[in-house]
Amino acid sequence: MTFHHLDSAEDPRVSDYTRLTDVHLRKVREPAEGLYIAESSRVLRRALAAGHRPRSFFLAEKWLEDLTDIFEQYPDVPAYIGTAALLEEITGFHLHRGAMAAMHRPEPVPLARLLAGARRVAVLEDIVDHTNVGAIFRSAAALGVDAVLVSPRCGDPLYRRSVRVSMGTVFQVPWARLEDWPGELRMLREQGFTVAALELTGDAVDLDVLAARKPDKLALVLGTEGAGMSEGTLAAVDLAVRIPMRAGVDSLNVAAASAVAFWELRPRD
Repeated sequence: MTFHHLDSAEDPRVSDYTRLTDVHLRKVREPAEGLYIAESSRVLRRALAAGHRPRSFFLAEKWLEDLTDIFEQYPDVPAYIGTAALLEEITGFHLHRGAMAAMHRPEPVPLARLLAGARRVAVLEDIVDHTNVGAIFRSAAALGVDAVLVSPRCGDPLYRRSVRVSMGTVFQVPWARLEDWPGELRMLREQGFTVAALELTGDAVDLDVLAARKPDKLALVLGTEGAGMSEGTLAAVDLAVRIPMRAGVDSLNVAAASAVAFWELRPRD
């Protein structure tokens, strides 16, 4: 494999890694160019294990030995190497997690195929904090959620921070972005799912009450930070559920709430 040693932050060959701290640029640029960034050797390995294709590698020389087996598997993929100071100048932050890779985005999975055989689905409405998106995916992977659907305005699960916070579990849980929102919730109901909104409405039932009903197929909708669920979405679901609170606390962070709900509503047979 040929390694390319960098000596300038202006090298056009590493344009995929520039201005990574500019959230607005990344949100437009990554989907448009069909790429995402895998940050850290662990996340990189999980992306490759999921069948995603690398476009290039980007790392400091001290991490070469740690990734020798990866380079042997992808001898035609360029690897760009630089000093820690130069890599930081290119990316805008200190790269201390081993390595990065620009990865080709996988082809979207059709919704019908995503739902085939699924019993537990998480639906994210307009959750914009990428840390929350990543944390929800990590809980989904750990607690048996079969698929995740995200609304048109939801944060990108393949944004660098989402991928990192999820520890690469965004590659393990199948997901799709919905286009008709909340209209496509109808497909879930047509596929036999009970669609429940995790929301503090006046008629919401406690989480354990819904769990006791043992729904065979359940889709749990999680609303955006702060504003919560939209009226249109609440009108499209079958029921609302809540986590009973104590000590005057009215709610949990959406990522924490998702973990509680995923565990309590897991299939019981």
